Amino acid sequence: MAKVEWSAGIDSVSGALSKPGTNPQHSCAKMLLGTHRVAATTNPNCNRLYLRKKVKRSTPVTADEQAQRTRFAAVARAVQARKQDLTKIAGDLAAFNAQKDNANGKKTMRSYLWMVCDAELG
Repeated sequence: MAKVEWSAGIDSVSGALSKPGTNPQHSCAKMLLGTHRVAATTNPNCNRLYLRKKVKRSTPVTADEQAQRTRFAAVARAVQARKQDLTKIAGDLAAFNAQKDNANGKKTMRSYLWMVCDAELG
């Protein structure tokens, strides 16, 4: 296993460092993924790098998946529109603050708006 030494000021990396894109001229053939383990251990080498080949889907998109994608897009558009609607901002903020400290309350305004817009779209 290779050992990675980070430059000064970089303690660790986590996540995709490069992703294979759709444009063959400006994309990598493989995905470079960095992970950082934060568990208590005596081993100081807790950073790992992985290369992953570009994967092509082997099955077609099902009708259920397409319906989920359509629903997600509709809720996302509704959330964006609601964030821009000046008539609803004050009411949404008051309702969000009233529920955020409850056990099942949404902790961020965005998650609250997703819940509200999802319920509105039924």
